[in-house]
Amino acid sequence: MNLVVIGIGLIGGSFAKDAKKIHPDAHIIGIDKSESHLDEALELGIIDEKGDYDVLASADVVFVSIPVNALMVELPKILDAVGDDTVVMDAGSTKGLICEVVNDHPKRRNFLACHPIAGTEFSGPSAAINGLYEGKTNIICEVEKTAFKLQERALELFQQMKMRIRYMNPQAHDKHIAYVSHLSHISSFMLGKTVIEKEKNERDIFDLAGSGFESTVRLAKSSPDMWTPIFEQNKENVVESLQEYIQNLETFKQLLLDNEFDDVYQEMNNTNRIKQILKGIPLTKS
Repeated sequence: MNLVVIGIGLIGGSFAKDAKKIHPDAHIIGIDKSESHLDEALELGIIDEKGDYDVLASADVVFVSIPVNALMVELPKILDAVGDDTVVMDAGSTKGLICEVVNDHPKRRNFLACHPIAGTEFSGPSAAINGLYEGKTNIICEVEKTAFKLQERALELFQQMKMRIRYMNPQAHDKHIAYVSHLSHISSFMLGKTVIEKEKNERDIFDLAGSGFESTVRLAKSSPDMWTPIFEQNKENVVESLQEYIQNLETFKQLLLDNEFDDVYQEMNNTNRIKQILKGIPLTKS
């Protein structure tokens, strides 16, 4: 298998590592705007060689893991360069505009719009890990627009990586992901900002921060280069989710001000059911 990975960071690098483990004879070529990333990926054995778009014509699989604003520009160029039997898949956290930009491309049939929901707060080739995608959900949009034999090739690779597959239209994807991913990142960034601003006057605050704080602000370590374009492309859904989140915060604040601690307890107790949702246990009506 000839695999080209465009964007050799956590997502692309982890994909390359897993593909190599599954297919030891795979030849993996890396493309990245950062020469240092390519050098690091070579040194770590994540890729076999560097390349450019000239190698795309002979690729079996092209995996694109670059920021979504760059993806909007580069994806049509990538499709221009690939062969008729090449499947191109992306890992973008937004899908609506990305699907729209290639909707009328002559090689639309070569593209499989994907969003593997996997990652950590770290970035760069050194952040790549084995097994990142195991048990993770991969959302696929507009699968009917991809040539069937190319779908099969991609799906076989996803299954070998032990991903769970979910099909969704781009609009539904962007709406739901605003709540379960984009909002949590904003919340983490803003909690970190609040504490940093307070820390200017109370330097002991970090000595008092426990594991709860650390886990809550973990996502604030994520790359602004990646997340700013995501918020821009999914602005409408993100703003809607923020409005609802802010309203819940205001309600909780008012309960505290009114000394309504039975209601405070009930708010938290009701939300405890999130544990069942995350474990895939159906909620029963009370």
